[in-house]
Amino acid sequence: MFTGIVQGQAQVVSRQARNDFCTLRFRFPAGACQGLQAGASVAFNGTCLTVTEVAGDEASFDLIQSTLALTNLGELREGDFANFERAARIGDEVGGHQTSGHIHDCALISAIERSSDNCKMSFKVPPAYRKYLMDKGYIALNGCSLTIAGLTAEGFYIYLIPETLNVTTFGRSQVGDRVNLEIDPHTQAIVDTVERYLARRTN
Repeated sequence: MFTGIVQGQAQVVSRQARNDFCTLRFRFPAGACQGLQAGASVAFNGTCLTVTEVAGDEASFDLIQSTLALTNLGELREGDFANFERAARIGDEVGGHQTSGHIHDCALISAIERSSDNCKMSFKVPPAYRKYLMDKGYIALNGCSLTIAGLTAEGFYIYLIPETLNVTTFGRSQVGDRVNLEIDPHTQAIVDTVERYLARRTN
């Protein structure tokens, strides 16, 4: 389980690709790998991956075909950065919302409006997931727990504070970038349950 509070950015130091398989090695900020062991879970851009090897401030992770196809991690190359969050522990402060690290799909950044203190980003979401979007609802984008500020015909928009832009990769995002999308599981459960109930009543 994760909380959607990104702890920083890790840099890709090597990428070994094979047919429908890829191994990424990340360099973390100093001290961020303390206590990290093979078999542990770390979320990169909101995607839960399993540690295969740890060496100092670097760790390796394997990506299978479904992860490469569904997320933006397959687009990462040496030198690129990704948001990371280590798995939550019992007793940790939950400043965001509960996330699983299981990405539903990718959203597309459709517009960016920047000012001195604010950044508004709009996203185009695949039609199948728009029913789960709610004004002031939770959403996880590239692993960041965020609040939907408003809905649009194709998706939604959010506002990012300077702290989020500094800590996460959103500070360098551009229109057209693909962003990993995880729908709030509680919202999804409610919507799906209501849909099934209404379907049974009309049959």
